Amino acid sequence: MPENEPWEYTLYIPNDPRAVTVARRTLRLILTMHGLIRLVDTAELLAAELVSNAVRHTKGPAALRVRWSAGVLRIGAWDADPRPPEPPGEFGVMEEGGRGLAMVQACADLWGWQPLARGGSRGKFVWCELGAA
Repeated sequence: MPENEPWEYTLYIPNDPRAVTVARRTLRLILTMHGLIRLVDTAELLAAELVSNAVRHTKGPAALRVRWSAGVLRIGAWDADPRPPEPPGEFGVMEEGGRGLAMVQACADLWGWQPLARGGSRGKFVWCELGAA
């Protein structure tokens, strides 16, 4: 499949810490098969942070969505909790947690989140983007 054709994958995952590893490996395979190996390392890191947050901070299922369109890779994690994600903390703080979104903010070209359905009754989607360059 040529690099300029758009595509999208969704991986539904249970609320299980092992899902982070499954999501990372699946993403690596998808990007490799689409000839986007130059994005793999950063994309894997970003996906791991987003999926880890979805699994760690919610009780329900989650999903990883990966989309390529117009030279931009969008990686997102859906979870069933409608509450907004915690704002990014200070990157490099010595605490065990709280650095995930700061890392996403530092490594991605753009990131954000959106509630799904009116009032977030279907959870939220936290996403980030990487350009091809």
